[in-house]
Amino acid sequence: MHALIYRDGRMRVGEIDDPRPAAGQALVKTLACGICGSDLHFVHHAHHVVETSSRIGGGFPIDLGRDIVLGHEFCGEIVERGRGPNALAAGTRVCSIPFTHADGSGQSLGFSADRPGGYGQYMVLNERNLVPVPNGLSAEHAALTEPMAVGLHAVNRARLLPEDVALVIGCGPIGLAIIAALKIQGISDIVAADFSASRRRVAEAMGATLVVDPATVSPYASWAAVAYPQGYQPGSLDAFLKVGPQPRPSVIFECVGVPGMLQKVFEGALAGTRIVVVGVCMEPDRFEPLFPLNKENDVIFCFYYSGEEYARSLHNIAEGLIDVAPMTSRTVGLNEATDAFAALESGAEDIKIIVDPWK
Repeated sequence: MHALIYRDGRMRVGEIDDPRPAAGQALVKTLACGICGSDLHFVHHAHHVVETSSRIGGGFPIDLGRDIVLGHEFCGEIVERGRGPNALAAGTRVCSIPFTHADGSGQSLGFSADRPGGYGQYMVLNERNLVPVPNGLSAEHAALTEPMAVGLHAVNRARLLPEDVALVIGCGPIGLAIIAALKIQGISDIVAADFSASRRRVAEAMGATLVVDPATVSPYASWAAVAYPQGYQPGSLDAFLKVGPQPRPSVIFECVGVPGMLQKVFEGALAGTRIVVVGVCMEPDRFEPLFPLNKENDVIFCFYYSGEEYARSLHNIAEGLIDVAPMTSRTVGLNEATDAFAALESGAEDIKIIVDPWK
């Protein structure tokens, strides 16, 4: 099959063998696959990803000496029906969590030399993980189920209160997914911050009630202006003793994932704020523990999602509870995909680029 292949530290278009399904699996034709930031990082830091994963517990046991087809944000169509009693018919459009399991072992789809991901024309998916795409939803929009599920999981982990004031730092795909999930859960005040004007516009479209450019306005001051009651004096003895009017409960979602970002969040957070770390920082980082300690901040780290959260995210998109159209910048074929990777790495205005392996 035709695929975008990671080989010898580079991405290139080439041919690899079609994958073959085992018992309990289905052969699926890839219709659309989103480019994720983790794919960009893998291309340049694959050895670091594998080494770190080994120290964490072996989540990505990848043989970098073999061809790897990345891509884990996908929608496809069943080509070869499985043999199980509840197998979906050929022609059914489906999404799936990006994991497979066969012969007693599991693998992360798109980060495996044995299981090609969505930048190839075909994939093998486990039947029990398949979720049919409802309501005639387009493949490009259904492919955004995976990042939407990451955002939903982060919001579920945040232990939201109805009166929360939320601050989202970074309006890339995950920050936007968090904004959408916050809106669905009824949070009335959502402050979003990003340097990109196009991302700020999309954040507003997704449900942010106040968007700020950190280059000109402090996101923490903007957020505090919403959270502080009249007469509240931060830093005063009354504030320390919690006497008199108190700020509304607050939660910060850190969606940037670069060294130094956590320290900035700890410095800007209010006392008692929950801080949800969703940005994937792949490098060592340092911060001063006295800041979150003194403010008694709860710090919550998030990664991935449950199968239920994945299915719920597809439902939210298909039912119109989330409009992902503003996030989708463009769709490219395999021969344009390497340029699309470069555009996303350069900080261009693109938010989510979709790859169509048949285009």
